Amino acid sequence: MANLLGIDIGGTGIKGAPADTTSGELTAERLRILTPPGAKPHDVAKVVAEVVGHFDTTGPIGCTFPAVIQHGVARTAANVDPSWIGTDAQQLISQFTGRPTVVVNDADAAGIAEMQFGAGKGVKGTVLLLTLGTGIGSALFVDRELVPNTELGHMEVDGHEAEKRASEKVREDNDLSWEKWGKRLDEVLQKYEALLCPDLMILGGGASKKFDKFSDHLHTRTQVVPAQLLNEAGIVGAALAAAHT
Repeated sequence: MANLLGIDIGGTGIKGAPADTTSGELTAERLRILTPPGAKPHDVAKVVAEVVGHFDTTGPIGCTFPAVIQHGVARTAANVDPSWIGTDAQQLISQFTGRPTVVVNDADAAGIAEMQFGAGKGVKGTVLLLTLGTGIGSALFVDRELVPNTELGHMEVDGHEAEKRASEKVREDNDLSWEKWGKRLDEVLQKYEALLCPDLMILGGGASKKFDKFSDHLHTRTQVVPAQLLNEAGIVGAALAAAHT
């Protein structure tokens, strides 16, 4: 199936659109609805069903979710209600939408899209994608195979979680200059480089649009490039996950 619905569930917004899984392009204008206050499971599932009902599509749907997802079950809860922990997100959303559903970690979905259609296309070896936003999400690929739920944003760097040192939110909240923030990010990337020896690192999330403002402050041996799909990566990655069910 080439045209499948991808839905990107976040702490502030839930957005979706059908995507052509052979080209990576959205085939309709995306719809975004605010995440319901508290982001409790049933409330989120209702909004997802609303997004699904907006589009004239059939077949399975794919959803991203800001948590560790094991076999459809949420094992953590970032920026959503703690009651998600232990919830079978896949089953819940399928019940509300009436459609077969695949749920994957949000950074993993973005990585899947970038590897298929973006900055990672055709790259072999070890590739690390990082989403720089409210936190730092990570997606790790070895010979184009995903190693799911890596959660490298929680790794300790200089006595702090990496995402509390160098996320986009940290830069904004602390009004850091691009130089100061770039140096912090460089520390984080060098830590990942030392542990993983990647062939390529891809930076996604909001900061990827401003790559030229901080790239001069990155000094890894590994090539570092901005993501190409930007805000559409989660939707496209979710649709690709649905295509592989």
